Amino acid sequence: MPLNEKAVQEIVQEVMAKMQIAQAPTDKHGIFRDMNDAIEAARKADEVVRRMSMDQREKIISCLRQKIHENAEILARMGVDETGMGNVGDKILKHHLVADKTPGTEDITTTAWSGDRGLTLVEMGPFGVIGAITPCTNPSETVLCNTIGMLAGGNTVVFNPHPAAVKTTIYAINLVNEASLEAGGPDNIACTVEKPTLETSAVMMQHPLIQLIAATGGPGVVTAVLKSGRRGIGAGAGNPPALVDETADIRKAAQDIVNGCTFDNNLPCIAEKEIVAVSSIVDELMHYLLTENDCYLASKEEQDKLTEVVLAGGRLNRKCVGRDARTLLGMIGVDAPSNIRCIVFEGPKEHPLITTELMMPILGIVRARDFDDAVEQAVWLEHGNRHSAHIHSKNVDNITKYAKAIDTAILVKNAPSYAAIGFGGEGFCTFTIASRTGEGLTSASTFTKRRRCVMSDSLCIR
Repeated sequence: MPLNEKAVQEIVQEVMAKMQIAQAPTDKHGIFRDMNDAIEAARKADEVVRRMSMDQREKIISCLRQKIHENAEILARMGVDETGMGNVGDKILKHHLVADKTPGTEDITTTAWSGDRGLTLVEMGPFGVIGAITPCTNPSETVLCNTIGMLAGGNTVVFNPHPAAVKTTIYAINLVNEASLEAGGPDNIACTVEKPTLETSAVMMQHPLIQLIAATGGPGVVTAVLKSGRRGIGAGAGNPPALVDETADIRKAAQDIVNGCTFDNNLPCIAEKEIVAVSSIVDELMHYLLTENDCYLASKEEQDKLTEVVLAGGRLNRKCVGRDARTLLGMIGVDAPSNIRCIVFEGPKEHPLITTELMMPILGIVRARDFDDAVEQAVWLEHGNRHSAHIHSKNVDNITKYAKAIDTAILVKNAPSYAAIGFGGEGFCTFTIASRTGEGLTSASTFTKRRRCVMSDSLCIR
């Protein structure tokens, strides 16, 4: 039976009294020097969480949602200041989106079969302590979104954040635990270490208590998780193409693509990274990009300079990731007007600024002979990541053909990319999109086990 509020408080006090764990010298909740201590603290908290009712979990989540709203600007500014990536206004919007549209306990459902031979239930149960690896591109957004889903499923979580975003991550984890304590729950439902490293990540991935790892990051991180011997949820890289055919509303397509590409300076993994357009509408599309959407047309010389800076030595220059268009142009000596939002140019699909996932507002346009050629080039550019793709078309047959060929976890039609996560589109929000391991857009139900409970020849009253 679900425990009442008094019983939960007694369990919390009992567990806290037993805890003999060396906290880091900080006033932040859930922060430890040693990864083993962080995992042990999360285990102790899990003893309480697994005995809480769904209503009690939801009470904590509701308190956390309020705290996210209240701290959205603080978290946004911290993220930009610490990482140098993105922009404050869009990060504020992302935090409000997390608070409003991340599924909670309503995502935990039961399936039932009732018949002559009795009753069978399939219920979603918790894993226990989940390990999570989070990126520097969306640090607090990912932590908060993951925690809501994981707690809703009855779990606690230990994070190994990107070292470039540790301060922002710690602030977010502290908010989580403050919300839990204020709502009558335990401390340490989310934990991390003061100084995350590859070594602390390895400890987490090999710890016997961690049976599920959710990794949001680059291909290297996801590969390491899949080699850990644990069940892995891998949200890896993408290079989402935006295809535009001759039936599209070209003017709207230009606006939608730029809005999606420039949102938070192109940091979201779902954002438009390049355009593939049928030849007959390329000139019209370019016209609207330049005249109505504050784009800068880069010359061949400027493209070469951008390539040298952005892909220094053939590798992505981290100092360019998440920077705005004017800053990027300034790096190559171009003093662009203050209204410039995006850098555009036309080139072949093999151009390094097109074929590489840049995570910055640079849009290369690839010209296709016809729709079939556009699909072929877009599939090539997506590199088999099966992550995200976009299309602007009014031809249902074309949309269907593209959807089958690109086979991504997300396909946005006739809208900016951020419609995929509930911002201007239907559906829930997530910042862990597990394309590589197949879960797609994760939510609370993703972080649960399916358990079948069978009662033979009873409880069928039909």
